[in-house]
Amino acid sequence: MAKERIEGLVSVVITNFNRAAYIRECLDSILQQTYENWEIILIDDASTDHSVAVAREWLEESKRFFPRENQVLIHELPRNIGFSGAINVGHYLSRGEFIAIQDSDDFSHILRFSRQVEYLKNHPQIDLVGTNYYAFSADNPEKKQLAGWIKYGDDIRKVYGNGGHCVCHGTCMFRGRLFDQIGGPTRRIEGAEDYEFIAKALNARAGVNNIAEALYYYRTHAEQRSAHYYRKKGG
Repeated sequence: MAKERIEGLVSVVITNFNRAAYIRECLDSILQQTYENWEIILIDDASTDHSVAVAREWLEESKRFFPRENQVLIHELPRNIGFSGAINVGHYLSRGEFIAIQDSDDFSHILRFSRQVEYLKNHPQIDLVGTNYYAFSADNPEKKQLAGWIKYGDDIRKVYGNGGHCVCHGTCMFRGRLFDQIGGPTRRIEGAEDYEFIAKALNARAGVNNIAEALYYYRTHAEQRSAHYYRKKGG
């Protein structure tokens, strides 16, 4: 039987591993969304820094601003299981009609969820929508560069059909039923889990597109999980 999902709710799945320096800005960007019907599911992958303490401090300070109670779940894994394992835990815990990905070292534009929910409601044939984004270095946050590798429409399926990649995983919002149908990122391909998830969605005949507006801010830094993949893309 299909999972019951809450209409209109955006389940924001955030995985965290040692992102104490960035996680407050990430969480603030969710709190500031113009779209208020969301829940945060923060999965900590056995961090060894104080990022969970930072997140819990943020929660205590911010909860008075939440539109309703019990909007934030901080779940600490007992051992490190890697990105794909952690994000799948978050997806399984999600309750929303929509699931949004948010990396803990990045942050979102305040209009991101409003734009993506509106797009999915107006395009019933689309199951997953990403956005364009600005990339910036942690060492120089004022200098932001618009990504040039994002594709749109029919070009997306062509790119993935040729083994390419043109959807930024951190920007994705998809219908919860898509995860219920195909599952989340694989644990078999370390470093390319985001590519595999989009390819799997396309193979399942899901509709995939990107919004041209830049609604996400992608931070590059030496410790990020995908640093060498990002440099290879040149985005």
